[in-house]
Amino acid sequence: MPTSQTLSRGIRVLEMVADSPVHLSIAEIAEKLEVHRSIAYRIIRTLEQHHLLNRDAAGHIRPASGLAALARSVQHDLQATATAELTTLANQLSMTAFVAVWEYDLCTTLQSVSPLNSQRAIVHRPGSVHGMDVGAAGIAIQSSYSKEAWEAMDTLVAYRDAAAQARLDGYAMSENEVIQGVTSLAVPIEQPGQAPAALAVVFATSTVDSYQPVIEALKLSAGRISQKLAH
Repeated sequence: MPTSQTLSRGIRVLEMVADSPVHLSIAEIAEKLEVHRSIAYRIIRTLEQHHLLNRDAAGHIRPASGLAALARSVQHDLQATATAELTTLANQLSMTAFVAVWEYDLCTTLQSVSPLNSQRAIVHRPGSVHGMDVGAAGIAIQSSYSKEAWEAMDTLVAYRDAAAQARLDGYAMSENEVIQGVTSLAVPIEQPGQAPAALAVVFATSTVDSYQPVIEALKLSAGRISQKLAH
């Protein structure tokens, strides 16, 4: 089996385990990979040796501590700096707050915090991804660049008209783009030496009468994060 194919399958196994709401068996993983059970077993065994997966008492596969260690190292400074602001925002606004980063053609949620004591908050987990062409976070990230600067990078992702407007307004908004009935507001985070990120909240559209207090809270938090990252 080519090394690249083995690597691709190993990554797919990690994605399956991370995304699954229940622990999967080796047979279930083999079926999803469309490979023989013995191939799935060898891949899983290798990942176990690197502490990325382990098995519960019933033999089902679950994430292991190595994944947490890897996750902590991704954009460590941004995660460490944003944690307190995310927690404050989530509880102040009773909304899930998150930080998203630009990865090739995708907008990936790096970190998120849900509010305490709120049953109406929209769940938005770390690792969630969607295209840069949808959602407020992607617009906010693009708005850190002029249209000319973005196109000069040859990203293969079109510069949205909404990004030009967000560049003027200092925030981005999307409604019903990722999930029907859900709105997201986002502002860019400047990271010296790193690609821009975005600070965002997500909420059921019907639960908010005025967006302005939310926008102001986001701008203040993003400003504090950017300032701390600059030092």
